[in-house]
Amino acid sequence: MVSSNQVDLMMAISLVFSMAVGYYVFVPKNLKSKSSSKMPNSAGISEILPYAILAVFIFMLMNFKTAIANFLGLEPYRNCDQYMLMLEGTEVYHFQSLMTPMLTYFSGIIYLLGFSFLLIFTFIILLSTRNTRTLKEYLISLVFICLASYPFYIFFPVNVTCHVLPGMVPLLYQMNPAILWIATICDPGLNNCFPSLHASISVVTTLFILFRTDLERYKVFAVLTTIFILFAILYLGIHWITDLIGGIILAFIAYFIAIRSFTTR
Repeated sequence: MVSSNQVDLMMAISLVFSMAVGYYVFVPKNLKSKSSSKMPNSAGISEILPYAILAVFIFMLMNFKTAIANFLGLEPYRNCDQYMLMLEGTEVYHFQSLMTPMLTYFSGIIYLLGFSFLLIFTFIILLSTRNTRTLKEYLISLVFICLASYPFYIFFPVNVTCHVLPGMVPLLYQMNPAILWIATICDPGLNNCFPSLHASISVVTTLFILFRTDLERYKVFAVLTTIFILFAILYLGIHWITDLIGGIILAFIAYFIAIRSFTTR
């Protein structure tokens, strides 16, 4: 059985390799020559650094959700699953009616690696081409998404569908026990469902790629990857349809707030 450390190592190696390939596939020659001579200097990095530190801090804050809930004296086993059932019933079952081993592994790879690639590669491309304003807007959008989601995760936790609906298979967690262990590090209760961060972050990333870059091939890749991510979070037994819709709405709000953050008055 593959251990959690081995899974982490394989994911890291896969990400590094895929980003190297992505750079040569998605970045046109004219931008490659520019990026090689336009690597950010100390002034450029210092301009972006506060936004990057804030984004990392907010991401890390997610790990303290349980501690904050305990500090506030909230019931540890509370959940809002019944509201999801009232809103959408068991419609999410239909996604697992398509279940095949190949589709399950593909969806797992998209959920784990496709999402990470989209997030990190976009940051690297914006940084290497010194697209400073867009990079700051992108980081602001990520911070906004996490901050807006945080109260829901603390006060209105929603469990993953595979822990609520009988017959809903935990496809992602069954792929390898190490994946479940890694998932519970970020979300110990597996109840950070509404709104979906995977949906929000992948959609907002794609919006920035589509409207704030000139990477035509990467635009196609981002749109397709985001569509597969949105499918995977439902198919793998993780999110409700309401989580997905809430995440998409939050992504558009975050995008429009971010791009207006540096508008000259």
